[in-house]
Amino acid sequence: MTSRNFLTIDDFDIRGKTILLRVDMNSPMDTQGHILDDMRIRSHIATLKDLEKAKVVVLAHQSRPGRKDFTTMKPHAHLLSRYLGRQVTYVDDIFGTFAKTQITSMEDGDVIVLENVRFYSEESIERTPAEQANSYMVQKLLPFIDIFLNDAFAVSHRSHLSVVGFTEVLPSGAGRVMEKELTSLDRAVKGGERPCIFVLGGAKVDDSLKVTENILASGGADRVLLTGVVANVALAASGVEIGKVNMDFIKSQGYEDQIERAKSLLAKFNGKIGLPKDVALNDHKKRVEARISKLNSNSLPINDIGLETIVEYSNEIQNAKTVVLNGPAGVSEADDFALGTHEIIKAAIKSEFSIVGGGHISVEVAHLGLEHRFSHISTGGGACIDYLAGEKLPGVEALKAACNKYQGAKEL
Repeated sequence: MTSRNFLTIDDFDIRGKTILLRVDMNSPMDTQGHILDDMRIRSHIATLKDLEKAKVVVLAHQSRPGRKDFTTMKPHAHLLSRYLGRQVTYVDDIFGTFAKTQITSMEDGDVIVLENVRFYSEESIERTPAEQANSYMVQKLLPFIDIFLNDAFAVSHRSHLSVVGFTEVLPSGAGRVMEKELTSLDRAVKGGERPCIFVLGGAKVDDSLKVTENILASGGADRVLLTGVVANVALAASGVEIGKVNMDFIKSQGYEDQIERAKSLLAKFNGKIGLPKDVALNDHKKRVEARISKLNSNSLPINDIGLETIVEYSNEIQNAKTVVLNGPAGVSEADDFALGTHEIIKAAIKSEFSIVGGGHISVEVAHLGLEHRFSHISTGGGACIDYLAGEKLPGVEALKAACNKYQGAKEL
C-alpha cells in the first residue's frame, strides 16, 4: 500500500484478473477515419505493458455525438496492436451479449477494446458516482470485471459514467498515465522545488486567472508570468492602452468582465504577477516590436510578447527550480509570432522540474522536438487547468474514495 491517497497498479495482484481500463485515446482524425496524431494512444502503452499478466478490457471514447470524427474505436485498437507488439481485439459492442462473450473467453495477456463508450447516450450525463453505479452499463459489465483502473486523466474533470461509475462497486485505482499526472502536478502545486514559476498564456483568460489566483493564494508558486490574451487583459487592467482592435477581441471572446478580476489580482498579489514590457504587433503579417508605453488606441493586433519581455521571462524561467507552462505566448501557429512561445519552451527545459499543461503549447513542444526534455507533459487540457486551479476532479475524487473503501485491495 502506497502513501498516496489513491491506489495504483502496484496495489493490486493483477495476475489472472479481468481489468476494466478506462483510457483516453480521443485523437484527431481526417475525413477518411485515419488517426492524425496518436500521442494519446501511445501514452497508455506503459499501463498496458504493466498489465500483461491480466485480461484487459479497454473502455474509451472518440469525439462526441454530432461531430464528423465521432466514430468507432477500430483504428485505435489497430494502433494499440502495433505499439504493444501483440494482438488487440476490437469489439463492436459495449455491454451487450457479444461484448460479454468476448470478455468471458479472454485469457491472461489478452487485450480487447470495446466500442466507443459515447455511443451509449447515458455516458455523457453528469451524475454522482453512486447514481452512475446504478446505470445499465455498469450493472451489465460488473459481473465480468475484477478491478477498475482509470488511466484517463483528460476526462476526469467530468463525472461521466465510465469515469466514476465503476469506482463505487469495484476495487479501483489509477493507471500509469493518471498516476504520473497526479504525482507530477502535485509536485508543482503542493510544494515543489523553489523558486516555482507558472507561465500562463493562450486565449482562455478566465482559466488562466483562475489558476493565477489559486496558485498564488495557496503559496504554490512564487511568480506567475502572463502572456497571450490573458496578458493583454492584465495590461488593460493595469491602465495600459492596448488598442481598440485588441480590446474588441477581448470583448468578442466574452472576457471584458475579466479586466476587473485581473485588476483585483494585480492589487492582491502585488509584484508576484509578471506582465510584458513590450509586445509584437501584427502589421500585415509582419512582426513589429513595440514597447507597452508606446501603444495607443490605434495600435495593431498584439500577436506575441516582445523581445525585451522574452529575454526577461527566459532569464527568470531558466533560473527557476520548478516551471509550469500552460498556453502559448502568442499566435504560435504563425512563424513570425511563435518566437515568444519557443523561447519560453527552451528556457523551461533548463529548470530542474518542468511541466507542460497540454493544449497548444504541447504542440509547439513537439514541433521543436523537445518532449523528452520536459519532466512531464500533461495529456489533459481542461482537466489539467481545473487541477492547477485547485478544483476537485470527479474522476480523481472517485479514486480517492475507492482507496478508502478498498484498503486491502492486494488481497482481493
